[in-house]
Amino acid sequence: MTSSSSGVGSSGPGSTGVSHSGSGDADQDILRRASLKVALRISAGVAVLVLVLLTAATVFLMNKLAHPTPPGSTAGKAYTYLDSKDLIEGMILAGLGGIVLAGVVGWISARSAIRPLGEALARQRRFVQDASHELRTPLAILDTRIQLAQRKAEPGSEPAQALAKIREDTATLTGIVNELLLAATGSPGGSAGASGDVVPEPVDVAAVARSAAESLQDLAGQQGIRLDFSGAGTAWVRADPGSLRRAILALADNALAHTPSGGSITISTSVEGSRAVVLVADTGSGITGVDPERIFDRFVRAPGLDGAGGRRSFGIGLALVRDIATAAGGTVDVQRTGSDGTTMRLALPLARD
Repeated sequence: MTSSSSGVGSSGPGSTGVSHSGSGDADQDILRRASLKVALRISAGVAVLVLVLLTAATVFLMNKLAHPTPPGSTAGKAYTYLDSKDLIEGMILAGLGGIVLAGVVGWISARSAIRPLGEALARQRRFVQDASHELRTPLAILDTRIQLAQRKAEPGSEPAQALAKIREDTATLTGIVNELLLAATGSPGGSAGASGDVVPEPVDVAAVARSAAESLQDLAGQQGIRLDFSGAGTAWVRADPGSLRRAILALADNALAHTPSGGSITISTSVEGSRAVVLVADTGSGITGVDPERIFDRFVRAPGLDGAGGRRSFGIGLALVRDIATAAGGTVDVQRTGSDGTTMRLALPLARD
């Protein structure tokens, strides 16, 4: 029994080599684009208003020019006539100046309004980064202690089997912490679990899904929820097995969080055309208070089930599921949702020889 099988012992704090400057620059780019978008919208709105005013003024002026002699004019009274071309050109220049000024004011206002958001986003990233770093050392220590206990346990005994499952769950938690760190720093490809351009070996989706279902049986039982697994045959995909297991666990954990006691959750695998499909179906209350297409965005929240204004989070877990699926060339979405439950669908391309 060696410490290398879970990959925990070798991942001490700071070993990822990620920097904070990359994510900070990405945040600044996002905020600059948002400010520019707001400024352009303000300029477009002002432009429409200016065009409407110019059109109205031009119509009024042309109507006046069609009747150069004022009605009821009195002989000997002096009148002043303006050149229509000069007047229209003046109005157009004034309108363009107003649009440019509105754009500048809009840009400055947008930057001022978005600055607190940028500061909050930076604090959020720092918190996730610091928490991830701090958690990695205790997890490495925990894995080492589990290995020591495994050496003292009789092989094949019930304690040995329990320790093996605990170590597997510890490795899963370590992978989640690493992915949180990579997600916070904006490192590309981190969620895939692969390094560089290395192509993962084929893995059986059904076996991974079955393992995830077995890991959640005790938790589901404590909540009074029945958790079933169904899968016929094998379906091989090229994905990191640890990342794939974490993705299925996140979908199932989300189902557990939104299924009341007495309900049920079913994890099933199948093959649809050229894709292996994992379905996680629950009998919860469905997705409410948020667009189902947005629940895979980071930190999306929806009204709580208690109706007391509480908040429940579909959270960063589902965002990591999407990152894992995308890195493996697949997709994840909400197949259906309603008052009788929700079904999540994870689809990955089948491995080709």
